[in-house]
Amino acid sequence: MKKIVKTLLSLVLVVSINSCSDSNNVIDEVLDHETGAVLRTLEVHSNTLNSSDSSTEFSVSVEEQDAEDGALLKAVHVHVSIKDLSPGNGTTVANDILVKSFDASQFTDGPHGLPRATISATFGESVAAMGLSDTQYEPGDLFVYVLKLELTDGRVFDDTNAGGIITGGFFASPFKYNALILCSPEPGTYAVDLQDNYGDGWQGSEVVANIDGTPTAVSIPSYWDADSGTRGSVGDPQWSDISTSITIPNGTVETTWEYVGGSYPSECEFQIYAPNGDLLGDFGPSPAPGLLPVTLCATN
Repeated sequence: MKKIVKTLLSLVLVVSINSCSDSNNVIDEVLDHETGAVLRTLEVHSNTLNSSDSSTEFSVSVEEQDAEDGALLKAVHVHVSIKDLSPGNGTTVANDILVKSFDASQFTDGPHGLPRATISATFGESVAAMGLSDTQYEPGDLFVYVLKLELTDGRVFDDTNAGGIITGGFFASPFKYNALILCSPEPGTYAVDLQDNYGDGWQGSEVVANIDGTPTAVSIPSYWDADSGTRGSVGDPQWSDISTSITIPNGTVETTWEYVGGSYPSECEFQIYAPNGDLLGDFGPSPAPGLLPVTLCATN
């Protein structure tokens, strides 16, 4: 494996944030043809929900633009579905349920004279809207939020009738967002075993635990970054197989686990173990960058 410049990739559960200097030609094309209006994502404030705290929320700031520069905005409706990724407790189905609405009066003019608002829905509101009991969801499941933009002329736009030109590219306007269900984690020391099947370490890849927003990362050091006089050989244990750990302290409210992909991901594998030694996840080769379905809820 040749040493190359580190490239960090991340799986976006939600959307990227585009600048306000987006091409006028693009928005003209959007408004003149299929879509009629857009909700541009300004910032995703939260895309995780803590099942231990009903007040935690999905939250995103958006900017609306239509053919009359926002004058057609009537309301944005927040709909939710559950994507059940924990079939051990049965498969829960609840699709396209209205949680709440934000009417035009709740938007304010942004720096470009277009209406902006922060759209949110709490875990408790979402569970109540779908009529779910606490046995019908588990940490690791997803709540999928869809914003439905209603105009004063009766038209409604969402992810099903938004063209690809606005769901990606210049305009981050997907209308659809994933929120991962978490819980307050069991404190303790989590073992993390890392392997590189080529034997020269990881080239930019990391396993990251975000503990109440503070990241702690572990990785196999790169053979190519080590001192040439003392690094030994490709295939030595220090470059191919190491065991380390990450400690989650008492009182931690929320922890997310993430894989940040670097070069040659096909050579990377890792396992995460609970403080009691139970396997929580076995990933790779070629693990998908982004949030990992690793959860262990505190027992008290």
